[in-house]
Amino acid sequence: MKKAFLSLGSNSGDRKTNLARAIRYINIGVGHIIDLSGIYETEPWGFEADSNFLNIVIEIITDLTPQEALRKCLEIESKLGRNRANEHGYASRTIDIDILFYQGIIVNDSDLTIPHPLLHERRFVLEPLKQIDPDYIHPVLGLTVAELLDKCTDTSSVVQLGSIMNEI
Repeated sequence: MKKAFLSLGSNSGDRKTNLARAIRYINIGVGHIIDLSGIYETEPWGFEADSNFLNIVIEIITDLTPQEALRKCLEIESKLGRNRANEHGYASRTIDIDILFYQGIIVNDSDLTIPHPLLHERRFVLEPLKQIDPDYIHPVLGLTVAELLDKCTDTSSVVQLGSIMNEI
């Protein structure tokens, strides 16, 4: 079994329900959830949108390979109404699922990069990730999540709203 961290975000439709449904699908088809952060409301990153995102980070254990986990996550996104074929760059979405870390494994495939190549630049990822495991070490940068957050230059608003436990 491998430990992985996933980031989930939604800014379209019923955002909390989208996150809760994705969490349930992940727990069934990707890996057993062992921890999850609170819900954070965040500004869109890299584009303008009418509504803010709700974001959460979850920690799972899984026996899937990183590529199998990615395939399952993309299936969940599709099941929840995301159509990546219609997206050009960053856009509003019902759900976005990113693999952040995967048991210290480094992957550089054409369709998958682990650790996520931009996680250290995104406060909306680092804040909830720090809540779960501030001492997790980025296998490429050699810094803990807490250190990455301290060095992060992203000044966008990230506000913790509470827990999603009542929703799932």
